[in-house]
Amino acid sequence: MKAGIPLKTLRKIGYTSDISRSLAINIISRHCKHESQEQLQHILQQVMAAPEDWKDDAVWAPLAAHFLPDEVAPVFTAYALRAAQDAAPCKVYGGQQIDQSAQQQMGVALQLPVALQGALMPDAHGGYGLPIGGVLATDNAVIPYAVGVDIGCRMALTIFSENDKYLVRYGHQLKTALREHTHFGMEGSLGVRQEHAVMDDPMFKNTELLRSLQGKAYRQLGSSGGGNHFVEFGALELYEGNEMALPAGHYTALLSHSGSRGLGAAIAMYYTDIARDLCRLPKAAQHLAWLDMNSEAGQAYWESMTLAGQYAKACHERIHLNLTRALGLQPLATVENHHNFAWKETLSNGQAAIVHRKGATPAHAGEAGIIPGSMIDPGFLVRGKGVAQALQSASHGAGRAMSRQRAKDSITVSSLKKLLAQHEVTLIGGSTEEAPLAYKDIHTVMDLQSALVAVEGRFLPKIVRMHKE
Repeated sequence: MKAGIPLKTLRKIGYTSDISRSLAINIISRHCKHESQEQLQHILQQVMAAPEDWKDDAVWAPLAAHFLPDEVAPVFTAYALRAAQDAAPCKVYGGQQIDQSAQQQMGVALQLPVALQGALMPDAHGGYGLPIGGVLATDNAVIPYAVGVDIGCRMALTIFSENDKYLVRYGHQLKTALREHTHFGMEGSLGVRQEHAVMDDPMFKNTELLRSLQGKAYRQLGSSGGGNHFVEFGALELYEGNEMALPAGHYTALLSHSGSRGLGAAIAMYYTDIARDLCRLPKAAQHLAWLDMNSEAGQAYWESMTLAGQYAKACHERIHLNLTRALGLQPLATVENHHNFAWKETLSNGQAAIVHRKGATPAHAGEAGIIPGSMIDPGFLVRGKGVAQALQSASHGAGRAMSRQRAKDSITVSSLKKLLAQHEVTLIGGSTEEAPLAYKDIHTVMDLQSALVAVEGRFLPKIVRMHKE
């Protein structure tokens, strides 16, 4: 904590719960930068002893509300779903490309009493709660499973001054750098301790959960998860008139896809359990339990989600920095975006909303983003068009055409190797579960969302590093 009162003092004077300490720390950090520890301790003791005297105080009211017995929320509230004909409106892009399970999941989400508007992207497929590729705007409510387990899963693209011939000329060095400076999978870490300012964020001290996760977050900093996460070098063709003001032409670029590692997963599971305890829904909608944004749990999740997003960004920054330094490359520009997150936004009708994008790229007018393809298919550097019906969103990739199990059962290692060789792509690690044939055609997906984004560049993978399942 940068200013105020130590955690051990808070515990000593009776602030024994995560929520009470979190509220106290946030209020002190925002409003009490000049008070002494003695003054703060006196006020905190007064608020706890006589919260009714402080319930209307401009600064201390949120903490007083925590201690007021008549302000305690009920154990749980049961909610019914709206009738199908009363569901929130939803625009579907490329419905012929979207499996029935994803459309059914989206339909259930739109029947939530807090749902305001939805959109389904052309790469959508079934997931838990909200389908992957689903976008949902809600009224003052955040749904942990509509954000996803991998909070802050994101893309990052660094464009270098070298042209694409560098990829062939220095292919061996690129492969070596990827092997030595990336790490994939749930356990383990990079051989060299990573440092980043995010690890000093005082938010890590706000709750017992975050304190317990800080050590693991430090160990996993700069590493990537399994599944479809990757770090790859490739050839980027930038088009004329791109808004980065870089000359049109061919560049070497580095693209990464990963999220918040064990930190985000633990936050997601912890607050999903709380949401399901507080918000009882019919069986079909159980994974869509929400937290009221005015509640202590809602605020605690939002702050934890925000920290996980910052941590995911830090992981990408370390990956790109480590590889850039190892190879002596000169970065020209970086483009990055979340695609598993929630944002406070305003809908086209002027209503404030929480917009969840689970496997969807933010595409506000003029906003840059990256939509990857597969190991052999291009990804695209895009600029959003800000389409209100799509909730200012686009797809986050090609989307799966096969489940991981089906891909594993039907695609052989030899056929994958042959396909990669035909496209002159080197794969380090990886598995048949992420084979190109397991994904939809990225060109079809991009055609189906041409109204949502403008394409400013095309990235073709050449050396791909993934987790070996």
